Amino acid sequence: MKKILMSIGIVCLMISCSSNDALEVENQVTQDALSKTEINSLIKKSLETTGDFEWTKQNAHTIWSALKHGEQILTVGYGTSATDYQRSASSKNIKEQLVALISQSEKQGSRAKNELFSDENINVLDIKVENLATIEALLKDSRVRYVEPAGYTAFTAGAEKMASSAGCGYRQNTINANDYRTIAPGAKLPWAFDAHKIPQAWNHSTGAGVTVAVIDTGLSPEQKWMNQYFNDGYSSGRFVQKYGTYVDSWWAWSNNYDGVNDKCGHGTSMASVATAPRNNDNLPVGVAYNANLVSYRAVANVVIDDYHEKRGIAEALTALGNRSDVKVISMSLGSPFSISRVKDAVKYAYNKGKMIVAAGGTSTSFTTWYGVIFPASMDETVAVTGVQEGVYDNCDVCHKGSKIDFTIQMQRRNGTDNKIPVLSYYNGKENYVGGSSIATATTAGIAALVWSKNPGWSRAQVLQKMKQASEFYPNKNGDYGYGNIDALKAVQ
Repeated sequence: MKKILMSIGIVCLMISCSSNDALEVENQVTQDALSKTEINSLIKKSLETTGDFEWTKQNAHTIWSALKHGEQILTVGYGTSATDYQRSASSKNIKEQLVALISQSEKQGSRAKNELFSDENINVLDIKVENLATIEALLKDSRVRYVEPAGYTAFTAGAEKMASSAGCGYRQNTINANDYRTIAPGAKLPWAFDAHKIPQAWNHSTGAGVTVAVIDTGLSPEQKWMNQYFNDGYSSGRFVQKYGTYVDSWWAWSNNYDGVNDKCGHGTSMASVATAPRNNDNLPVGVAYNANLVSYRAVANVVIDDYHEKRGIAEALTALGNRSDVKVISMSLGSPFSISRVKDAVKYAYNKGKMIVAAGGTSTSFTTWYGVIFPASMDETVAVTGVQEGVYDNCDVCHKGSKIDFTIQMQRRNGTDNKIPVLSYYNGKENYVGGSSIATATTAGIAALVWSKNPGWSRAQVLQKMKQASEFYPNKNGDYGYGNIDALKAVQ
């Protein structure tokens, strides 16, 4: 992700994190809700001591307090067991029973006013809850896998405004001549592609026949090379499709999807580095320039914080899980801590055979103390971070840690601090983008090359080949996983 706001450390720089760590919430007997400062203090303490924060490990009073600061929206994960996340006839009955239980506890006769959203693929529902007793009852119910305050954001008002544009920017730059070389029929080859031997890999595979999905902020309607000119030059016989699962509304009860267009700039850059066409227009080419592209506008920015972003990502993941043609899912976004409904959706897509590549995390240089973010921290995802050219030194804003699987060189060391050239939001323009975001989308493109060369392979076989083609294999570095991928080795 780009260099802003991808760590809870940033949250705590921007908010008044409580210094009263001795606050014994568990023993609190008052019915007054905890303040946002107190809740954020619990989150920060958990991140510092365990590397994660899970609502499932909090007591009823803490969850109820967070509901007070989040429009009273409660996400309920249910099922026949702790691992039963996929919808079925039996889980549908459980859902109906839980909605009735909640309605009775809340003393609301009209379920229509109470129930907000029910997922069609995973056992998750969103419902309005106001009473502490309801939370207590749900936590004791064996049919409930988890409850989470869906509308709670760890940002205060000032920080929330900054978070709303995290990773965004409608920028364009003139690319330095030292940061690319021109290749036939007249495209710019980003310097980092040579570092990973991607041009040599193209002698064996260009991604044809593989569909790469990018879950992000959408695709620019202005950049023609990612729309009507997606097939151009050496890129042919492929398609680009655009979908939207994000509801751009402050009102939680809104279900009006915002559309497919990028209103941030981030999604366009990620789709570009993975799949941009190879033509004669003197613009940056993508890694898998003959792969198909499916773009999902599922978020407003790269921080998964808003209720509609959590829901939008889960809906995108399950929809992509249901598509047999999609092989690789790229997610250059994340949250400092776990989101259970997104966990369910990741597992859903994973169990459908998808390779889910996720960003290890990007923040300011002052907050890279935090390790690998969610969902890259999950075992079901392939976690990627960015390193500097020629050395194993994480980029100025990139996270590292034991959960990282691969690295991509994306920051130059020649004094320019330039990142990787990509297509800009604006038609025919280009830009520099860095961080673990660009490393993630680049890795997704390499995965597409491997899968295209070996169309009958499983995800496990493709991943194993990528590991074998990486610098540290068969060992794994404690901070950088298997290291830089040699794309040529990966497709040979």
